[in-house]
Amino acid sequence: MSLGDVRGLLHYVPQFRGKVFVILVDAVESSLPEVMLDLLALQGVGVKLVIGSTVHSTEILLDRAAEVELKYSQAVYKSDQDELLAALGRGQSVIADFLGEEPFSEQIASLAAGISAAKLVLLHEARDIPAQGDLRAAEVTVQDSGIMVSAAAACHAGVPRIHILDAGSPAVLLDEFFSNEGVGTMVYADSYRVIRPLREEDIVELLGMIGRSVRTSRLVPRGYADIEKNLSDYFVMDIDGNVVGSVALHCYPEDDRAEIACLYVKQAHEGLGYGYELVKYTQAVAKELGVKTVFALTNRAANFFQDELGYRPLSIEEIPSARKAQLTASGRSSQVFAKTL
Repeated sequence: MSLGDVRGLLHYVPQFRGKVFVILVDAVESSLPEVMLDLLALQGVGVKLVIGSTVHSTEILLDRAAEVELKYSQAVYKSDQDELLAALGRGQSVIADFLGEEPFSEQIASLAAGISAAKLVLLHEARDIPAQGDLRAAEVTVQDSGIMVSAAAACHAGVPRIHILDAGSPAVLLDEFFSNEGVGTMVYADSYRVIRPLREEDIVELLGMIGRSVRTSRLVPRGYADIEKNLSDYFVMDIDGNVVGSVALHCYPEDDRAEIACLYVKQAHEGLGYGYELVKYTQAVAKELGVKTVFALTNRAANFFQDELGYRPLSIEEIPSARKAQLTASGRSSQVFAKTL
């Protein structure tokens, strides 16, 4: 693994530390040693694990867990949530008895929801369950495969995320959880990626996130007090509680115009269309406010605004006088692009 891979992995660690994952290890027995190494890695970054299988006995799982020195509870639980949570609280993974159940059965889903599991994961052999990317539970219909219908039902029962992964792929758990796009199928109960207003507790995160572009003069310098004063102007893209992008909408009511500014997406999330989503969201906010024209100042993203978003070049003389004065004083050589809403 390269240092770049390690840095990418560490980016996700704070999101998972202390969370409960229920893992159904329904892979063929020959895949179990590598699966257990993945589980050991998850335990190492602070994930609380409940491990079971609908096709393997608990004795097999206990043997494999011992081989990799996984910290696990010696007892086997099936439905005693108090004992299960006590073991997780001690830092032990729990080997649960799901033998003979159907994956995502009502009992398994109820257990996962009852212990507030963040994820319920099925590791299977590829067979007839091709990877389908991300799918909202409400979009699953009776025409979909039985496993997908069961996954959606588990979401409706209170499990936020269901992951269906091919256990035959090396390090599949790590590839799914520690990469931007994942490698399997995820069924989710609600939107795990949202654009929301910036909150005061997000300001330090925002300043750290945009610091690189501020230093290279790609974004206008902003301080904590300035952002706090104009908090309602800012929006962030939030993925499962992790801020990955930002945008601001500064309105000039006297000119019937608004500026789209502070557009930034974290490096680890570039190339996924998040910048486009942030701008489109901000345009919709501007339209709701009755703004007729939005504009953006940029010295690097001309093609993005023109080719992808349909903006047109605009003379600096046409932007609001207050903004023009700020631009002149800054000495920046930004181009201006505008769009009529």
